[in-house]
Amino acid sequence: MHKYIARRLLISFPVLWGITVLIFVFINLMPGDPIMAMIDPRSPRWVDREALLESLGLNKPLPVRYVLWLRELIHGNLGYSYHSKEPIAQIIARNIVPTLVLIGTVVFITTFGGLLLGVMSALRPYSLRDYVLTVFCFSGVAMPDFFFALVLVYLVVLKAGMLPAFGMMTLGSPPSLLDGVRHIILPAAVLSFRTTASIVRYARASMLEVLNAHYLSTARAKGLAERAVIWGHAFRNALLPMITVLGLRLPWLVGGSVIVETIFHWPGMGTVFIRAVGGRDYPVIMATSLISAVAVLLANLIADIAYAFADPRIRYE
Repeated sequence: MHKYIARRLLISFPVLWGITVLIFVFINLMPGDPIMAMIDPRSPRWVDREALLESLGLNKPLPVRYVLWLRELIHGNLGYSYHSKEPIAQIIARNIVPTLVLIGTVVFITTFGGLLLGVMSALRPYSLRDYVLTVFCFSGVAMPDFFFALVLVYLVVLKAGMLPAFGMMTLGSPPSLLDGVRHIILPAAVLSFRTTASIVRYARASMLEVLNAHYLSTARAKGLAERAVIWGHAFRNALLPMITVLGLRLPWLVGGSVIVETIFHWPGMGTVFIRAVGGRDYPVIMATSLISAVAVLLANLIADIAYAFADPRIRYE
């Protein structure tokens, strides 16, 4: 196992290098001009533009700029924001915790809630409970996140007045756990809806494939309780496809959090990314995109390692 993890980590380095190339090239080919977004329109543009180009190093050829950026990146220097002149590491350190809190809450809800609902649906197929969960899943897959967010804001916030719609805490009040929970409910619900619906469907299909297997009949014949048969034998053998789905949905959560954080004004990495795109702040865009890519690589690695724990027949030698 240790050799496998080390080998996967070594493979990730050239993949990560290729990602840095794509990020740098595509972002620098974006339409728009970062210099025009920075200068004062009332000042002589030709003077300000040349000075800013030289001070930011944007007058150098693209390959030279990439090598300089990669060199600083290897040394742990993510650069500085074009607009605030603040180190990007400080911006990320200030905004990554809210994103991790939101995504961690969503992962917890979707993993345990989706697997539990999927197993419940598979144990009684074509029952009323199964039909209700099927409608829930189809609604979650079909409904866009931004539309579901607007529906929740209209019904829960504007009409019912039950929950706050924006921010991570109430302005002017002392921070508290209850206030933070009330603020995270809506964005977590929006991000969890589609992912939970997908996991429920995959969990149901996987469980239905193994519920009639011969080894389950053997386990029942040995006198094992039905709970032990379901959770100790059937669920573990049906877990592999669910791990794959969970590993693939985590990168989607990272990307989907950008929209949700923008709608609910959640002070996380998604909000930083949107502001950087609007201001053509290339260093911030590249840093946030790189962090998302690293999260995707780690998610795939965790999913591969989880296979061995879920199924003892899988061995990495």
